[in-house]
Amino acid sequence: MNTQTTPSPQFYLTAPAACPYLAHEMERKVFTHLVGPRAAEMNDILTQGGFRRSQNIAYRPACESCRACISVRILAQEFLPTKSMKRVLAANDDIISTEFPAQPSSEQYSLFRRYLDFRHQQGGMSDMTVLDYAIMVEDTHVNTKIIEYRLRKEGAGIEERPTGELVAAALTDTMSDGLSMVYSYFNPDMDRRSLGTFMILDHIRRTNALGLPHVYLGYWVQGSRKMDYKTRFQPQEHLTSRGWERFDPSALPESTRY
Repeated sequence: MNTQTTPSPQFYLTAPAACPYLAHEMERKVFTHLVGPRAAEMNDILTQGGFRRSQNIAYRPACESCRACISVRILAQEFLPTKSMKRVLAANDDIISTEFPAQPSSEQYSLFRRYLDFRHQQGGMSDMTVLDYAIMVEDTHVNTKIIEYRLRKEGAGIEERPTGELVAAALTDTMSDGLSMVYSYFNPDMDRRSLGTFMILDHIRRTNALGLPHVYLGYWVQGSRKMDYKTRFQPQEHLTSRGWERFDPSALPESTRY
C-alpha cells in the first residue's frame, strides 16, 4: 500500500504595505507557491476560492481592517452585451485575436511598457524590465496562454500568425470552469476603441466556445473608481462569506452601472 501523502501547500503572510487602490488603507496578502505536478489543480481550487495568480504565486488579500476587495466572475453563458458593448465590438471588428503559448516577445514588451508608462507610472509594476516581463509571462506551472490582438492588415487573408499592428494582449489561464484574466494591457493611444472592454468581451466569447461557465476578472475594489468597469459585465457572481453569490447591480450608484 502507498502510504505517502500529497504535501499540502504552505501559506505565508506579507508585511503590511500601502494599499494601491484605497487611500489611508494598508494591505496584506496571504500567498502560496504554485509549483509541481498539482499546480494546475491547485490554481483551479485557489482561484475558485478567491485567489489570483502572479507568476508561480497564488495570493489573496488578508487585510486587517478592510474587506473592499471582492472576487468577481462573469456568468459567461448567460451574458448579453449592452448597447454600448455592441458598439465596442463594432468599433473593433478589424481586430484579430489569436491565442499562443505563453512566450514573451520584444513587441509585446514595447506595448506593455507604453501601457505602464501611461496608466501606472507610480504603480508597483512601473519599473519592470524586459526580463521582468519575460518572467511574468513564462514563469508558470499552469495552463497559461497569451492572446494577442492585432489590427487586420488590408488585403490579408487567413493568417496562422497575423502580422498587423499589435494593439493589446492578455495573459490568460485556462481552468476547469473557465478562463482567468491574469493580466491584460493595450495601446493607451487608442482609448476610443475601449480595448479593455473588448478583451473582456472576447474572453466571454472564448469561454462560451469552450463550453465553460466563468470568466474570472480578479478583484473588484468597492470605492475605487478604476475598478468600476468590472461590475458592468452582467450577470456576475461575487465571492462572499457564504460562497459565490449572484450580484445585484441595482445596488450600485447609477453612475457606475454602465
